[in-house]
Amino acid sequence: MAQPAHRHLGRPEPEWLSLQQAAVVYGVSVDTLRRRIAGGQLPASRLGVRLIIVRVDDLDRLFRPIPTVGLVARRYLPGA
Repeated sequence: MAQPAHRHLGRPEPEWLSLQQAAVVYGVSVDTLRRRIAGGQLPASRLGVRLIIVRVDDLDRLFRPIPTVGLVARRYLPGA
């Protein structure tokens, strides 16, 4: 499986991201992340009064890529 875009070789990976950081990395809104947390789909932790953080592994599991290119290409190629 391909590694997520936020992972770079030679650079240490963060284990946790704030909701704002996660929204940028995964291309979703902070409100979407809050809904997933409220719905029990995304575990989160609170640091202090305001900061909510989520684990990168949980985000990867929730927002895993869907491989569709091969299926679409086979459907429309003649003789496939």
